[in-house]
Amino acid sequence: MARSGPLGREKAEARGRRAETIAGLWLGLKGYRILARRFRCEAGEVDLIAERGDTIAMVEVKSRSTHEAARLSLSPQGERRIGAAAVIWLARYRPRHTGSVRYDLVTVAGYRPRHWADAWRPYERLVNPDDLF
Repeated sequence: MARSGPLGREKAEARGRRAETIAGLWLGLKGYRILARRFRCEAGEVDLIAERGDTIAMVEVKSRSTHEAARLSLSPQGERRIGAAAVIWLARYRPRHTGSVRYDLVTVAGYRPRHWADAWRPYERLVNPDDLF
C-alpha cells in the first residue's frame, strides 16, 4: 500500500504514535518501566526503550492489519539501524550497564498488542560465514 502526499504520511505517523502508546501501556502492565520513547540519533531510531529487572529491551513497534504482517515488516536493515541506535543510547545513558540487552518487537493489530521478546539479534547477521572462505 503506497502512501502518497502529506496526508498519507500524517496518517501513518498518527497510526505509529497510537501503536507506540498502546505498546508502552502493554509493557507497563507487564512490569516494564519505559526509559525512552522515540530515541533518535545519527544511526537510527528506537521506538521504546524499556527496563525490567536487569534487562533493557530495545523495542520496535509495528502496526499492521495482522500481527503476522506486522512481524514480517521488520527488515534486516531496520534491525541493524535499531541495533546501532541502541549502542549509542547505551553509551550515552547507561555506560556501566552490566545486565542483558534484548531486542523486542511489539506488534499491534487493531488495538491488540503482542509482545515478541528477544525477537532478533541485530549483530548476528553482520557477517555471513559463507563470505569468510
